[in-house]
Amino acid sequence: MNSPLAATTPLSCFELDDRVPSVDEARQALLTLIEAPLGHERVALQDAHGRRLAETLSAPINVPQNTNAAMDGIALAWLAEQTRWPLAGQALAGEPFTSTLATGQCVSITTGAPLPDGADTVIMNEQLEIHADHVRVHSPERVIRGQNVRQAGEDIARGNVALAAGEQLDAARLGLAASLGIAYVAVYRRPRVAVFSTGSEVTAPGAALPAAGIYDANRFTLSGLLREHGAEVVDLGILPDCPDTLRHALEGAAASADLVLTSGGVSAGQADYTREALTALGQLAFWRVAMRPGRPLAAGALGELRTPFVGLPGNPVAAMVAFLQFVTPLLARLEGQSSGAPRRLCAIVDETLASRAGRRDFIRGVYTSDARGQLRVRSTGAQGSGILTSMVNANCLVELPDACTAVHPGETVIIQPLRREA
Repeated sequence: MNSPLAATTPLSCFELDDRVPSVDEARQALLTLIEAPLGHERVALQDAHGRRLAETLSAPINVPQNTNAAMDGIALAWLAEQTRWPLAGQALAGEPFTSTLATGQCVSITTGAPLPDGADTVIMNEQLEIHADHVRVHSPERVIRGQNVRQAGEDIARGNVALAAGEQLDAARLGLAASLGIAYVAVYRRPRVAVFSTGSEVTAPGAALPAAGIYDANRFTLSGLLREHGAEVVDLGILPDCPDTLRHALEGAAASADLVLTSGGVSAGQADYTREALTALGQLAFWRVAMRPGRPLAAGALGELRTPFVGLPGNPVAAMVAFLQFVTPLLARLEGQSSGAPRRLCAIVDETLASRAGRRDFIRGVYTSDARGQLRVRSTGAQGSGILTSMVNANCLVELPDACTAVHPGETVIIQPLRREA
């Protein structure tokens, strides 16, 4: 199936050659690796949280279904000159008043109960003097005809679009779908992403750490990021610096996954064999993106299925920053989205931040809101690409553009908020 999405980006991933593209060029080029969005499946609404709709949902009913009371009180057809109202019965949320209300009469009513025919106004209990067979209205001059009434279809009218294809089903959207009586929805299949770390020095947590070893942080941070973005993770563990092993793992991953993701092993170092394995199995576009942190980075297509591949840097922070700039848009494209560019806000910087012209810098930062509601941001401190605590302490990335050499206190910068559950 040909995808209308792929045609929107003129610069192919494989047209970059040996150029060092900007972050924006690299992001757009990478999207051409996705030739078509994934298929969709039908799931029960209770299992659909976080999934992305593959269909537009129109309202089969009015919400609310009936014109109803927004307060406990009495329902009536308001006559400003009348203060004593005979009670003709009651209307409850599950037991409506089924007769037509006569002029000059009222019914007691509870919140959510359908308004009887003949009524147009609800007066809350706090404004009433209630007797066995009638009520009196205090301060009738405060009553406005039509008050405290929710009209049928006020939330959404029958036939109107309730949720558009592509929207992600969060708690509010699940509630809206449920309010329409929808029990099953068509959603895009979760992207299946194979992820592994490379390097003979990389050691699994829990194992004894060799003198020259490092614990494998990247596989856990990347798996966490993938799950946060709705992907299904296929964890292939740690692969040693062995060409045959790497080639075999990539070949198997390409046949079973929608995207293959590695960290480490894509530089020009003597023991970095991932690039060699990629070249043997498919088409490779390899570049150093003009950014810090976040390089080296490799990308291409693997095997007969042309499964997209992204090789992220080995340094933990660089791997996370590159994931957020490049892998997140790929996951969005797999789920039928035209753009997955990071969300950006503006903030005032509280300290001098240095950069270098010709590359885009991503500085780990903490943003807050001052007394006037203005966003302000500062760095987390040391910015080395191996300082993983800088990502733990950050709630945003400060994005300094390619032409920038420094920003100073009081200047406005662009920030990318990071997802945080707490």
